[in-house]
Amino acid sequence: MPYSYRSSQGASYNGRPGQNKGRRGPSNSRNQRGGKSEFIDARRFVAAAVDVAPAEEYVPTHSFDDFDVAPLLKANLILKGYTAPSPIQDQAIQPALEGKDVLGIAGTGTGKTAAFALPILNRLMTDPQSAALIIAPTRELAQQIEAECRSLARGSGLMGAILIGGSPMRPQLMDLAARPRIVIGTPGRIKDHLERGSLNVSNFNIVVLDEVDRMLDMGFVRDIRSILDQMHQKRQSLFFSATMNKEVRSLIETFTTDPVAIKIHSAVASENVHQDVVHYDGHDDKLDKLKSLLNSDGVSKVIIFDETQRGVERLYKSLYEHGFPVDSMHGGKSQGQRQRALKKFKNNEITFLVATDVAARGIDVADISHVVNYSIPKVFDDYVHRIGRAGRAGKTGYAFTFVQGRPNR
Repeated sequence: MPYSYRSSQGASYNGRPGQNKGRRGPSNSRNQRGGKSEFIDARRFVAAAVDVAPAEEYVPTHSFDDFDVAPLLKANLILKGYTAPSPIQDQAIQPALEGKDVLGIAGTGTGKTAAFALPILNRLMTDPQSAALIIAPTRELAQQIEAECRSLARGSGLMGAILIGGSPMRPQLMDLAARPRIVIGTPGRIKDHLERGSLNVSNFNIVVLDEVDRMLDMGFVRDIRSILDQMHQKRQSLFFSATMNKEVRSLIETFTTDPVAIKIHSAVASENVHQDVVHYDGHDDKLDKLKSLLNSDGVSKVIIFDETQRGVERLYKSLYEHGFPVDSMHGGKSQGQRQRALKKFKNNEITFLVATDVAARGIDVADISHVVNYSIPKVFDDYVHRIGRAGRAGKTGYAFTFVQGRPNR
């Protein structure tokens, strides 16, 4: 969609400790956003992987050709290799095309981006007065959404902007000056532009909130309410969430009108992940056991989660100094640094990635063998999302959680 979006890479960074020159920003980790903690019994971190029976093949009630969308969009779907709609696409696209509000309960990997992008792009192409705002919890997810929209609307002439933290303001200001009709971004950076007057959403009549539960977990509820309050009063709202709790329900009830509710059942992410704990006595013992684990046979690609930016950097430097092929990823790094670290991880240039919970959702790396919780997550939902990075594509994954003290006999 030829966006005028410029892929700003931010500060230079060569992956060596002590050379992180990016602008420091707020972390996406829960403890720096004020998230509440809960007691988690360590026994919940122990479970054997099970063989999950293949799900019964879903038979869609629509084909993509059934949907009344612009021929250009159908042609681009074919170019992208789309054949039959996934369950969320099959059930969400039609009501969204009819202008209805949609609530989709669906996790990552279900095809939900195309489920909301296709009807939105069709409306923008057929109604010059419409404009859309898509809000995502992390920079990486916002970029994935932007890439999907760009490829689906290739050749349409639509203009857009992507507003994410860790990237320079000037290119974003230039994009906004071109009056884009689709804006994709994270809550904090969108609010920054609203406050400085570079973005006006009063005429935006379509909104998408992707991974609503994650955004609320990260403490963005006030930002989201502020943003939605500034949008056109008569608008179409498409909300997607992996889970439904009281806070998510309250937000949906406030900002949607009689939404079409769609729930996609999927296998629990942890079912094919072998889970265990690693007991340690102190800092040195903890680090020694981590290094021993990473050197074990069968360890091919690992995400190591720590709670804070400082903890991530400290662990990254220690592993780097001991010769491990490693990089780090957290909210304090520029977007360019985060993109380069993720690219190296995907391309097997590094084997280990130390990260805060910014890597628990919104990244697409299919061949992660192990997840290590070097720090215990704040809530069990975070644990489930972390370990869900392993054991994908039908493979057995492994998750190890470090717990201080000796095991109970």
